[in-house]
Amino acid sequence: MTHSKANSKKQRGIDFKKIRRKVGRKLPPPKNTTDTEIRSKAIVLPEQSLAAEKAGLAVNKKGLTLKELLQQTSHHNAKVRRDALMGIKDLFIRYPEEQRLHKYAAVEKLRERIGDDDKVVRKSLYDLFKVVILPGCKEDNQELIISLLMPYVFNAMTHLAVDVRIMAFDFVDLILEFYPPSFSSYAEKIFHNYEDILRKNQFYLQDKGKLKDALAGLVRCLSLLPWNKRETDFDNKDIGKTVLHAFRVDGSVSSNGLSYNIKKLKDLVPVLINSFLEFIPLVHATEGLEGKSFGCMVFILRSIDLIVRSIAYGTDKDSESPSSQGGTDVAEQDVTISSVLLKKLFSLFPLNPAEHLSERDCDRLLDLNIAIAKIFFEFNEWSCPPPNLLETFLEFFEGALLGKFCRAAWSGKAAWEEHLVQLLSFIPKYISRGPSYWKSRLLQAFTHSFKESMPGSLLNMACLSAIEEMLTPIQSILSMETSNPENLELQDALLAWIRYLPILLIQLGDKHPACSQVVLCLQLRIGQCALLNPSVICMYDNMQYSLQDFYCTCQEGGQICYGPFLRLPRESQELSLCSLYYFSHLDLPILKSLACCCLSADLDPYLLFRIIEILHSAYRDGHIINADFLSVFITLVLHFKVSPGSAGFKDDPRCLTLKSLTTVLCSYMAQMGDNSLVLQMIEKVIVDQIPQKPSLDNSCSLLRILVTVDSNPTRLSEQSIITLGHHLLDYMMDALLCVSEDGDEHGTPSIRSSTKHYYLLPCFFLFDRCHRLMNLVLKRMGSSITESSLLPVSDKCTQHTRGRVIRVNAVTSVLLLMHKDDKLQQIMYLFKEDIDNIIQQVLSLQSSGRINMTIEERHEIQCAFERLNFLSG
Repeated sequence: MTHSKANSKKQRGIDFKKIRRKVGRKLPPPKNTTDTEIRSKAIVLPEQSLAAEKAGLAVNKKGLTLKELLQQTSHHNAKVRRDALMGIKDLFIRYPEEQRLHKYAAVEKLRERIGDDDKVVRKSLYDLFKVVILPGCKEDNQELIISLLMPYVFNAMTHLAVDVRIMAFDFVDLILEFYPPSFSSYAEKIFHNYEDILRKNQFYLQDKGKLKDALAGLVRCLSLLPWNKRETDFDNKDIGKTVLHAFRVDGSVSSNGLSYNIKKLKDLVPVLINSFLEFIPLVHATEGLEGKSFGCMVFILRSIDLIVRSIAYGTDKDSESPSSQGGTDVAEQDVTISSVLLKKLFSLFPLNPAEHLSERDCDRLLDLNIAIAKIFFEFNEWSCPPPNLLETFLEFFEGALLGKFCRAAWSGKAAWEEHLVQLLSFIPKYISRGPSYWKSRLLQAFTHSFKESMPGSLLNMACLSAIEEMLTPIQSILSMETSNPENLELQDALLAWIRYLPILLIQLGDKHPACSQVVLCLQLRIGQCALLNPSVICMYDNMQYSLQDFYCTCQEGGQICYGPFLRLPRESQELSLCSLYYFSHLDLPILKSLACCCLSADLDPYLLFRIIEILHSAYRDGHIINADFLSVFITLVLHFKVSPGSAGFKDDPRCLTLKSLTTVLCSYMAQMGDNSLVLQMIEKVIVDQIPQKPSLDNSCSLLRILVTVDSNPTRLSEQSIITLGHHLLDYMMDALLCVSEDGDEHGTPSIRSSTKHYYLLPCFFLFDRCHRLMNLVLKRMGSSITESSLLPVSDKCTQHTRGRVIRVNAVTSVLLLMHKDDKLQQIMYLFKEDIDNIIQQVLSLQSSGRINMTIEERHEIQCAFERLNFLSG
């Protein structure tokens, strides 16, 4: 049996042969495998290129049109949506016209992404609206843009995801930043959603940065309420456009259609206070208060402050009873808010730091305490807190005024001023109507703060505004009884403020024109109050001695040092000049300072005449004595400098200004009363100046003033007549020489003739009034021709080698102009002998052989003789 098996095995064939494969070699496909590979050639269709389809269309860097990008914003992939938003931003920046044409369609599509689940998508959308879309839509239909966005924003505010809800508040803040008026239409829903998000505080400790952003948006919303706008301006430090005190509301709540929002705001107060209490444990923690938590606490207190202000100033003041705005429910609600503030917020005051805290943490706690104190003082406007609580806050207020929380470093002082300015607006109330025990302490502390504040700082401005607000109540108190100790303290404080104002003006200089203007406004206001209160007049009058440095001072050696007055804007200069009128008497030192300013070439001519006008008004009301008033006038016309080299020419601005100034001064002097008395005071001063040979224009102005107060016949003394008789000829000849030499460049012959007449007219008036003076001048003409050693009349004459000929021509012109005057012509016949002597002297000079003259010079003298010869008849 065994053998047969073996044979049978050998007889069977081998079915499969085992093939040995090397490791790593690819196995060949099975023999029964079907080849499924498809081989074909590329098919190119003409006119199907995408680039050809987009030719002429605006595309972004990736070549996508606005339509394609908007479609991709709805893609299921978040990365595609983000890229689409970035592409739209790029497209709008590159092609602004594309945004202008399709802005509404773009906004209608993009608003769907406000509630997007992806954080980066929402952030990209926010940046797109902030940087490109909203700035580009400012000039368009804003209401339509807002109506497209707000429904989606409110929908996102109710989203289940906290991140989406918080981001929705960022969108609200952004929309209100660009379109603030839209707030009134959506205020109710906005406040409702803020209340809802603050009640759900489970995310506070997880992400305080998000809460801080939401609270910042709430502060913006509250700041847009009508009665909070001034406070917002105050925080923005817009010094030139806002008043830092007297936070009053012109209109009532009902007039703005927002009365319902008052109730909604009151509902927010307990929620905000509870949120604030969540952070209190961090205040007392040894590691200190970290930045995001501090920011949240600041925004919470700022929101409470704005709401309390809304209750204090935003309610309808004209309502007769609480029922007019909700009846008993509103009154009960106010009681509830008062209770919450007193028990939960004010009871924490002051927030005391833990031991070994850094200076930064101490400054942060001071910020919080200042904010709570501000809320308390606002709360005190419409509610009466317990006396012990009021005492606590007033002690803190006094300490802040005295700088108890201020470090010695400059940065510490700056921080102290920034903190204190928030409380300064409450000073007027507590000084005028507060507890009597605190009036003296707060007055002293406030005066300390005012003097210690940096000139031009916001605190300095706030102190000035507070002083202005206190002027009226202080004036009323002082006018009743000054023997009262409290009144004496008020008077001392007012005196300290008034004394400091000129010092502050000089410290400010021209570097802080806005603050200087506030100081000058306050100075003017004090002057107006001084007229009504005798106790303030003496304080105000003493201010003028310190104001000299503000205008101008004369140092040793005659050097003039101009103060800030000349460099300030015109409005400030006007204020300073108006305040001069209210001094009960203006003494000579301040008048000299003003006169020096008037003589400055940098002073606007308008202000020059304004100074003269105000001084005349002050003189007319008895604030300046006659001698000082006239002294200013004589100083101005004597020392007013015309442009160099232009004396005698009417087209020069300085000459025209002096001419107009002289006309105004002559008019004012004619109104002073008895001209004979005025002449007695100024005669010697003017006549003594003529021999000193002032400039031609100054001499003419002096003579015009003299003629104005003189009469016919003259009241001049004999000595004055002799002095004028000796020197008037020199003045008249100088006038003719100055006008004639450059006459071709400065006008036609008729203009030159009128100019000559202008300078000679005062002399003609004097000749008409005093014949003896004319006789002296005629004799002087004859003797001047015969004097061989005659010195030049002026420096201008020394430039000519033909001095004698020029003098003869000048004498001839003077005589001919006198002869043309009807009145003088009649007088000249009385002195025919003197005139004939002048003619004879001219003839003798022409025929003299002792004097070397050219033929031309002798011809000119001959012409002069022929021009004069007809006078002998």
